[in-house]
Amino acid sequence: MARGRSREAHERVLRAALDLFGERGIDATSMDAIAQISGISKATIYNHWANKELLLLDVMLMVNGLDRDPEDVDSGDLCRDLATVLSRRPPDEFDAARDRLMPAMMAYSAFHREFGQAWRRRVMEPPRALLKRILRRGIERKLLPETLDMEGALALLLGPLIYAKVFPEGTAAGDTGTKAAESFWRAHRLDQASPKRVSKQARRSPVNSRQSIRRP
Repeated sequence: MARGRSREAHERVLRAALDLFGERGIDATSMDAIAQISGISKATIYNHWANKELLLLDVMLMVNGLDRDPEDVDSGDLCRDLATVLSRRPPDEFDAARDRLMPAMMAYSAFHREFGQAWRRRVMEPPRALLKRILRRGIERKLLPETLDMEGALALLLGPLIYAKVFPEGTAAGDTGTKAAESFWRAHRLDQASPKRVSKQARRSPVNSRQSIRRP
């Protein structure tokens, strides 16, 4: 239903569902109500979405800007590529709707395990897969160590974003994604200059150094 002339109808269904999910809640919203508000027949809606959960999933993908797979980035600068992925933001137009609907969606996911799994697969996995691709590329190009713990690396990269979302008032100003990428890069890159060893002569105290100067 999302091609050609039917694209507008597809959009009307999604936006009607978004409004109703936000106003009435997920459980209290029926496909009949969505059909009535959107002006699209229930038969047409069911032809594209087999049930309400699939429609809810597409609504959440839309408001989070994930209704298409994220594009790979390869600028030649690994840190910049990581920052680009981590700094991607969902569409501003859905900020209020997303904030209103997200708590209900999370609660719904907890009680409907199949939906929760589908949500993680469709929403969480694509960005994680893209970050993994960039990290593997860094390993292949000898920019990151071969022994890099991939899951640990993802936790270090994504953790600050989750913290900033949960505790926005305690997050420093600036782009959290860029800061996370830069911190990770500084800690794990292979082209870092190794710390110079301090020579025994340099470690000598100023007193000893003055004593070693030959007087005329």
